[in-house]
Amino acid sequence: MILFWVRSLILLLLLLASPPTAVDNKEEAPKFEMTKDERRLLELVNKERAKADLPALRPHPLLFKAARAHSANMARQRKMDHVLDGKRPAQRVEEAGYDWGKVAENLITADQTDVPLEKIVKSWMDSKSHRENILLKDVTETGLGIATNAQGEIYCTQIFARQRKRGQSGR
Repeated sequence: MILFWVRSLILLLLLLASPPTAVDNKEEAPKFEMTKDERRLLELVNKERAKADLPALRPHPLLFKAARAHSANMARQRKMDHVLDGKRPAQRVEEAGYDWGKVAENLITADQTDVPLEKIVKSWMDSKSHRENILLKDVTETGLGIATNAQGEIYCTQIFARQRKRGQSGR
């Protein structure tokens, strides 16, 4: 009987002395996953960057959040624009929680749901300003969003960004 109480007391002391585990009151963040089309579009853009001897862009969940929301908003409003609801790309990225140092954005829309992703990248590469964004040397991360509305129109957003460097002030 004494042995039982001694073991119980030791177990109780160990439990009280051990720090709480990380799962006590924390919710696990949802896992970020790209869609098949987002993954393919990123692959195509990174191929263009590789041709110019530039490093591949890394997917960033907060940039995907901003790009997906903007594409959905454009599809809902049936309007392709870098400024919707009074918000510019940098404002949307910041609202998503990304601490940006540089931001650029490419948009495209199409009338049918079966537009090959290769055609989207080709259209961007054939446009001077869109090509410049894809080939920016000082961006390292990206986010993509593809949305289709009830009319079958596709709206696509790609955000190019670099996080703000520590100690960097202003924008």
